Amino acid sequence: MSFNTFGKLFRFTTWGESHGPAIGCIVDGCPPNINLDEKDIQLELDKRKPGQSKFTTQRKEDDKVQILSGVFEGKTTGTPISLIIYNKDMRSKDYGNIKDKFRPGHADFTYFKKYGIRDYRGGGRSSARETASRVAAGSIARLVLKKKLGKKFKVIGAVTQLGILGCDTSQWNDKIISKNPFFCPDKSMIKLWEKYLLGVRKSGSSCGAVIEVRARGIPAGLGAPIYSKLDSDIASAFMSINAVKGVNVGAGMNSAQLSGEQNSDEITSKNNKLKFNSNNAGGILGGISSGQEIIASFAVKPTSSILITRKTINKFGKNTTISVKGRHDPCVGIRAVPVGEAMMNCVLLDHYLMNQAQCR
Repeated sequence: MSFNTFGKLFRFTTWGESHGPAIGCIVDGCPPNINLDEKDIQLELDKRKPGQSKFTTQRKEDDKVQILSGVFEGKTTGTPISLIIYNKDMRSKDYGNIKDKFRPGHADFTYFKKYGIRDYRGGGRSSARETASRVAAGSIARLVLKKKLGKKFKVIGAVTQLGILGCDTSQWNDKIISKNPFFCPDKSMIKLWEKYLLGVRKSGSSCGAVIEVRARGIPAGLGAPIYSKLDSDIASAFMSINAVKGVNVGAGMNSAQLSGEQNSDEITSKNNKLKFNSNNAGGILGGISSGQEIIASFAVKPTSSILITRKTINKFGKNTTISVKGRHDPCVGIRAVPVGEAMMNCVLLDHYLMNQAQCR
């Protein structure tokens, strides 16, 4: 039981390590006759790839994807789609001086305790490099959903908090998100975030982030009441992303501070058109989509690889210290935006297909 597969009807299995020759995934359960070209996948991968600004790791990867199977004459065949992305800019020697040391806050220690093997080259399987495969799978899910749900369907994510600095989500602007290196939806915060993150990087430290993902054009009825709730599957998808330590759906943790009348999303009808007066539930009630915009967010912890010296132990159990040099994101949460979008797309397509199988 290795648990490298996600999903029920729409499933993907990722493989590969950070410093191996390649990474990739196999997507199974994709409906046939969906137009699919490598450029469709590349569009999403380009949003996640490293080295695009001074605010992310300077590892240079073009993340060029190649389709090996499951597509014929530009259309999906309904058979497994195999995707491969070659690694090109590995610098395994950067990790030579810490090969016997565990990075505090990283998965080094737990992976070693579980498997008895220490792959020190960028974290191996625990590296955020694995998320490129998820983004590739998510891009396929997005294309299917676009065809099935139409033009109103859209999934878009943004960074709503960078370290200690939040933004005003009431000023959310889709167009702004793609025009700044932070995926920030609030134009007024971009300059302040830039100054803040440059200071974090210069100090040799790192910071966390909160990413919010919104899904529009989702019909009511997706999900199941008990053991496959739409929100529980979204939470599971987000928690599976590297470095994620918390998830909110709608008002989330803040709902505990609200009164019953504040939290309830009142429903009215006018000219046979349904309207919710608020969306504290995040578009999901009893595990089933309500037809409102689905809103979920997740918290990404600070990057564990930092220059500042920290206490740790080595694999022999001896006390030591560690300072991690190399090319690391001062805030890995920034590049988690397209990953969150991808996982949302995968969950929504999975539930759409299950709903079609049971109720259509």
